Amino acid sequence: MSGVMERTLGILERLAKDVQGVQLATLADELSLPRSAVHRLLLGLTEQGYVRQSRERGDYVLTTKLVSLGLNYLKSSGVVDLCQPILDRLAESCGELVRLGVVDVDHLTWVSLSQGARAGLRYDPDQGIDAKLSCTSSGQVWLSTLSEDDALTLVSKQGFGKAREYGPNAPTSPTAMLKALRVARKQGFAITVDTYVQGISATSAPIVPYGKGTVGVLTISGPSVRLTETKLRGLAPDLLNAAADIANASGASPLFNRAFAPD
Repeated sequence: MSGVMERTLGILERLAKDVQGVQLATLADELSLPRSAVHRLLLGLTEQGYVRQSRERGDYVLTTKLVSLGLNYLKSSGVVDLCQPILDRLAESCGELVRLGVVDVDHLTWVSLSQGARAGLRYDPDQGIDAKLSCTSSGQVWLSTLSEDDALTLVSKQGFGKAREYGPNAPTSPTAMLKALRVARKQGFAITVDTYVQGISATSAPIVPYGKGTVGVLTISGPSVRLTETKLRGLAPDLLNAAADIANASGASPLFNRAFAPD
């Protein structure tokens, strides 16, 4: 990757983490770049419509252009249209948040959801972000479908979720994570309690069309006071059936079908 491209993507990724905007000096310091270089790149991104300056403080913020590109891509892929009815049915039956994550080479990104909780405590996380592989049920169930060497490589690249930054039960070593992956591999689904966020539990199943590889994950998550491990295990059959429904219908999505069409 060229230096200019790498720097530009670094700026976009940093801006995507702060909806309120980031000062030029902060961008330069965090990315270890000269302020003059950051300024030139920001000017180019502004001219192309990807970045603007806020009127209040002059901070740089992302426009919705990148979001529009992503949404248009997902719409064209057919993923959301294909999966949303299945997500809605599962959310209605379990009464909790159901999310779909899509595998993209070395990361897992949330692309669609259905909220089944109508009252009381609700878990409403951000969409469009990458899942932390080591300490989410979604990440763990995907990794459980890979070889242990490949799983460790991906986690080493992304980094472990530290307990002080995530949940108190987050695996912080290869040994602890591999133990969780082996359990998920054996039962066909992953369960996490207080690993990604304290007070949140989740269970995830892989989406494996044609038995050739995991293209995504389906997750049920919610407050731990409601979603005990016992309840999560009780939801596993419905979760697995819904994941199988998406896998069986995946041929209608160009995104899924391109990578995992049968021979």
